[in-house]
Amino acid sequence: MDNILITGASGFIGSFIVEGALERGFKVWAGVRPTSSRKYLKDPRIQFIELNAGNAEELKAGLAQHVKEFGKFDYVVHCAGATKCAHKDDFERINYSHTKNIADSLIALDVIPKQFIFISSLSVFGPIQEEAFVPISEEDTPRPNTAYGCSKLKAERYLQGLGNFPYVIYRPTGVYGPREKDYFLMVKAIQKHTDFAVGFSRQDLTFIYVKDLVQAIFLGIDKQISQRCYFLADGKVYRSRSFSDLIRKELGNPFVIRLTCPLIILKVVSLLAEFLALCRKKSSTLNSDKYKIMKQRNWQCDIIPAVKDLGFSPEYDLEKGVKETIAWYRNEGWL
Repeated sequence: MDNILITGASGFIGSFIVEGALERGFKVWAGVRPTSSRKYLKDPRIQFIELNAGNAEELKAGLAQHVKEFGKFDYVVHCAGATKCAHKDDFERINYSHTKNIADSLIALDVIPKQFIFISSLSVFGPIQEEAFVPISEEDTPRPNTAYGCSKLKAERYLQGLGNFPYVIYRPTGVYGPREKDYFLMVKAIQKHTDFAVGFSRQDLTFIYVKDLVQAIFLGIDKQISQRCYFLADGKVYRSRSFSDLIRKELGNPFVIRLTCPLIILKVVSLLAEFLALCRKKSSTLNSDKYKIMKQRNWQCDIIPAVKDLGFSPEYDLEKGVKETIAWYRNEGWL
């Protein structure tokens, strides 16, 4: 039975990766912090490990002790990371430095896994191909314009510079599904009869249901892929209203007031929200990074390499995924 470490296991994506690993017969080690919720980690087969990725020496010592007692990890899925921070410097500290510390510790202890799987983001490429509206491909030059995207790209490049290190990098587009909280805000808004859009020009959106992201990860493990990067999406392109229209359908088609916010107003509101959050020493869902993400017009990406190399075949389009997600929100009392 192969050992797999999943960092960020208590989070939205991480908890689904844990379930996917258990379904496939792995011995699962869930990497969590002492303060992490274990609400979605109730399966008795899960083993827990607390690693301080923010301190290189403590991390190495903790890994060394684990290896001594239980042996090395055959696979590491590094899913832990920050998508919103009170201070922009925290993105680099968490998304880059923590990744570096984990990789460096595995190398120093000579316990390099068969695969080191890094969950990155389409945001590492930034707002490109916005005139042609063609899929972003691995041949394109990344131009991230957010602190989040820059930190993820820096982590990617560090892993790629480690010689024979067996990294596999996944760059999903917008990930949604049960347990996800940011898209849930849209659901709540529509339930309260407000449909909010940003900008008046064309916007091409892409999505991936969380279970399809998990599918890709384990296809990569099965194929023993190494030193490759893949974009992940469901293979379809949606207009800006597609998501909200499907949410309305699953909510029973409540009447909505459609509001389209000019980008300049959104920018002002985002900067104000970020400033107020900074004063309170908290992170804000609406901030300058989020503004740039909402402003971006082209989110198409080329998943053909994942289809060819991994046999990746998304099982969920947006309609099926939204239906299952809304049903979960209802069953869990979120709606």
